Amino acid sequence: MIVALAGGVGGAKLAYGLDAASPNELLTVVVNTADDFLWHGLKVCPDLDTIMYTLGGWANTATGWGVADDNHTALSMLATYGQDPWFTIGDRDLATHVLRTDILRRGGTLTEATAVLARALGVRPHLLPMTDDVVETLIETPDGDLEFQEYFVRRRHEPLVTGVRFRGIESARPAREVVAALEAADLIVLCPSNPIVSIGPILATPGMRDALAAARAPVVAVSPIVGGRALRGPADHMLDSLGHESSALGVARLYAGVIKGMVIDERDVSLAPEIEALDIRVLATQSVMHDDADRRALARATVEFGYTLRRMQASPA
Repeated sequence: MIVALAGGVGGAKLAYGLDAASPNELLTVVVNTADDFLWHGLKVCPDLDTIMYTLGGWANTATGWGVADDNHTALSMLATYGQDPWFTIGDRDLATHVLRTDILRRGGTLTEATAVLARALGVRPHLLPMTDDVVETLIETPDGDLEFQEYFVRRRHEPLVTGVRFRGIESARPAREVVAALEAADLIVLCPSNPIVSIGPILATPGMRDALAAARAPVVAVSPIVGGRALRGPADHMLDSLGHESSALGVARLYAGVIKGMVIDERDVSLAPEIEALDIRVLATQSVMHDDADRRALARATVEFGYTLRRMQASPA
C-alpha cells in the first residue's frame, strides 16, 4: 500500500498520478485539514475537496479546484443579500459542504463524512483527513494575524508572512485510520504541496512524526520548489520570509529526519550533494506536471525510487 500526505492542487495532481500509475496498488491519501473553515455556517475543507474532486474526475481542470461546469447562482443570491462573495463556491460544490456539515452535526466524524462523500463521487483511493479534531492555520503578518483563507483567498496571499501557527494542534491527534495506514504502508510519499501550510500541519499533529518514524515504509518527498520557485501558490515567498531557503534544499532541510528520499526536478540536480549530506537520497527527474501524462510519469518515477529505497532498507548491511 502507498500512503500519500498531501494538500492543495500540487498534492492533488500527484495523488491522481499515483492512482493512475499504480492501479493495482491500494492508495491512501492523508490530507491537510488546517485550512478548513466555516463559511456561512458550513464546514468547508478546501484541500480535502480539491483532492476528492480530482481523484473522482469532478475537478475544474482550468482552476485545479472546485467542480467542473459549476454555476454560482447561490453565490449571486448571497451578493444580492449584501454579502461579499470573496470565497467562490459553486452550487455543486455547495452541496458537498451542506452534506458534510449535516453529517458532522449528527455526530459523525470528519473521517466518516469524507468517506460518504468520496464513495458517492467514485473516488477509488482511501481519502483520510489528517485528524478529526479542529486545527486552524493562522498567518502572522505585519497587519496582524489572519485566518488562512483570509490570507490566501481574500488577500490573494499578498501580505508578508512573518509567522505561521496552528491553533488547536496541541490537542489534536491523527485519526486512528491514519495511524493504521502508516503502519501498513509499503511506501509513504510527501506530495509536492506547500511544506509550511500543507504538509507542515500534518507533520505538526502530535503523534504523526512518531508514526512516520515507526513505519516500516521509506518516506519519500517530492519537492514543490523547482528552480527556486513554487509552481503554484506562495510557498517560495513563505520560505523566504520565514528564514528558509526557497529551493529543493530548503524543503529537504525542513523534512530532514522524516524522509529517506527526495525527488527533485532535473534542473535542480546541482543541489543533490547538499541534500544527500542530510542523509537523504535523491532522484532528479522531470517533475513539473503539465498534464495527466506528466502526473503518471512522476508518480511512476517516485514509486520506483521509493521501492528501491525499501529494498536497500531491507538488505543486510
